[in-house]
Amino acid sequence: MTTRLEHNVADTRYEIHLDDTLAGYADYADRVDGDTKIRDFQHTLTFPEFRRRGVAAQLVEFALRDSRAAGFAIVPTCWYVEKFIGEHREYADLVA
Repeated sequence: MTTRLEHNVADTRYEIHLDDTLAGYADYADRVDGDTKIRDFQHTLTFPEFRRRGVAAQLVEFALRDSRAAGFAIVPTCWYVEKFIGEHREYADLVA
């Protein structure tokens, strides 16, 4: 099974594809607060047939790494993103 992670800028979301099938996504809204670029992760979804495979964790980790590289602070409105950051403290510095 091949995994493809991508940042879909047009739809303001990160996507994970398994064997070229969309398996899930994490959508966000960007804003600027003073000099700080903020990316608010609002919702993460894994389609039912792909659950319990670690798909959401792969997706969120990719999204956080990409957001860090682009200079964004993170607002984890989505409960799953908040939980992921709580369990992976190496991303705690991203929280705005």
